[in-house]
Amino acid sequence: MTHTEPPGTAAPTDRTRPRRMREKVAFARADLEAVLDAGFVCHLGVVVDGAPMVVPTVYGRDERNLYVHGSVAGRSLASDPAAEICVTVTHVDGLVLARSVFEHGVNYRSAMIYGVPRVLTGDDEKTEALRVLTDHAAPGQWDYARRPNRKELAATTVLALPLTEASVKISAGPPDDGHSPDAVLGRWAGTLPLTARWGAPTADPLLPHGITAPAHVVARAGTRQG
Repeated sequence: MTHTEPPGTAAPTDRTRPRRMREKVAFARADLEAVLDAGFVCHLGVVVDGAPMVVPTVYGRDERNLYVHGSVAGRSLASDPAAEICVTVTHVDGLVLARSVFEHGVNYRSAMIYGVPRVLTGDDEKTEALRVLTDHAAPGQWDYARRPNRKELAATTVLALPLTEASVKISAGPPDDGHSPDAVLGRWAGTLPLTARWGAPTADPLLPHGITAPAHVVARAGTRQG
């Protein structure tokens, strides 16, 4: 099978072309990858039985696809394999507190990906997608934990969504009203940053004495997520 290399820049489509705040939109592949790599939870938007459904779920990605998984009994993943879906990923970096409520905002990084996903069917490609997903969320865990058996693979639905139609929005910086008439109000304005860090590993209460957390888990304690 011949693969084309992923593009460095995605051409805007009718759905990804910005209608407002164009200065915040990015189409460079590096910007999309940076947003995806900073997190591991997305929101999957689908239509089920004629009604919209938005499902939070863990994801992973490689150079060409974003992968999500769930139970074969789940309606959200395979209710209509030929239907288009939308996946969003958002990171909140802080609040923007301006002099006026109208100018308040949020500093954030977000991505929207559209497309028709492919339901993975073969055990080999399912296993590889689950490896990508597992190591995206917890690097090193795939090689440490027991891997899925054939029964578990059969009970799991995995979707591969191409990273070909996507847009990124990034908002950063201070309030915009520093040179407005509200600047004379004498009220504080600025940003309230928000960060998340991994805590120390907490062992399962049923874990036998003497089994310690592996190095790849311990190493994440105290590091920033996102």
